[in-house]
Amino acid sequence: MPAPKKTGRRSLLVTSATLLSLSVTAPAALAAPTPSTSPTATPPAGMSTVGGARLGQPGTQVNLAAGVPVLPKGLTARSWIVTDAESGEVLAAHNAHWRLPPASTLKMLFADTVLPRFPKSTPHKVVPSDLAGMGVGSSVVGIKEGQTYRVQDLWLGVFLRSGNDAVHVLSAMNGGVQQTVKDMQDHADELQALDTHVVSPDGYDAPDQVSSAYDLTLFARSGLQKKDFRDYCSTVQAKFGTGDIRNTNRLLSGDTDVPVYQGIAGVKNGNTTHAGATFTGVAERNGRVLLVTVMNPEKHDHNEVYKETAKLFDWGFQAAGKVSPVGELVPPKSAVPSPSPSGSGAAGQSSGTTGAKPVAGATTGSGSGVGTAAAIAGGLLVLLAGGAFLINRRWPLPDLVRRRDR
Repeated sequence: MPAPKKTGRRSLLVTSATLLSLSVTAPAALAAPTPSTSPTATPPAGMSTVGGARLGQPGTQVNLAAGVPVLPKGLTARSWIVTDAESGEVLAAHNAHWRLPPASTLKMLFADTVLPRFPKSTPHKVVPSDLAGMGVGSSVVGIKEGQTYRVQDLWLGVFLRSGNDAVHVLSAMNGGVQQTVKDMQDHADELQALDTHVVSPDGYDAPDQVSSAYDLTLFARSGLQKKDFRDYCSTVQAKFGTGDIRNTNRLLSGDTDVPVYQGIAGVKNGNTTHAGATFTGVAERNGRVLLVTVMNPEKHDHNEVYKETAKLFDWGFQAAGKVSPVGELVPPKSAVPSPSPSGSGAAGQSSGTTGAKPVAGATTGSGSGVGTAAAIAGGLLVLLAGGAFLINRRWPLPDLVRRRDR
């Protein structure tokens, strides 16, 4: 399939199926099943103010004004956030810094940390110790001891099937689980994702393992700078072993009650006992790229996390350019400009940052992309393609290499 024409810096081109200052009180949240390892049923009165004071307040934060659409009805998630992926503006949020169990959305931080370290063609023969220590009932892609896998295959297992077995094999290659946990925590700190405490690399429920909708958005935004990350997270179906695996992100692959979301391009879903359902997605429409993160809907209907995410995407695309932001995504520590001797900041920026600039700290992944991203949606084959994904005008990224059939 020939690559589509690039339409400009502020776009993430995704070919997909065409068929297919106000604060309100937060709704009551579902009590966690095990108090010793789970969050309280209500958000703390004071949370982190990274990215802006409004983001530290409990409840929904949005600036409604003339021409700004009202937020969708039926949102039950404990926490959510809608952001412009390029400018870093937070368009609206609900308990954005509430520290909650992240489930497999934490795999975005794992991938952002570990993915650049091994060429995708690197082979690895699995030994029993590689799979040791996985949590009971872990999601798996079906890694077999004694078999050899390419790194690319392992990452497909991570992104498409949320395979904890694939995470553990890659962690073993990275020096072990504990080393990988340390690396992930260091990277989270570099990204200024200060709500996050990493205990397991796969997001499996563990005491004190928490993140936030704000931090998960930082991880997605940083990871999406890597070409391979973009390719993997937007792949709908792939070969694995002797069979096929399909992405469990229902906005990407579709389901009986959830159509493929127009313009969707990733990122990662999760679901555990303590976390409930979690999801971070990225989508493009009319040159606007949005990131939405939703954590633990109280309503437990089938695919509810995707339904609420789709509502927030719809709102965000309607509100973008009209609504005044309530905060913004911060840069990594390494991207914050140092004050000049005179006390003035870098060109166009003040020296006294409030931790409210765009995120980075991620290097561009090497190697070519994954194969065809294909899905059946509405009876049609959906081919996903990437365009220029420049996250932030103050922190530009290289062009996204377009995906092609193989």
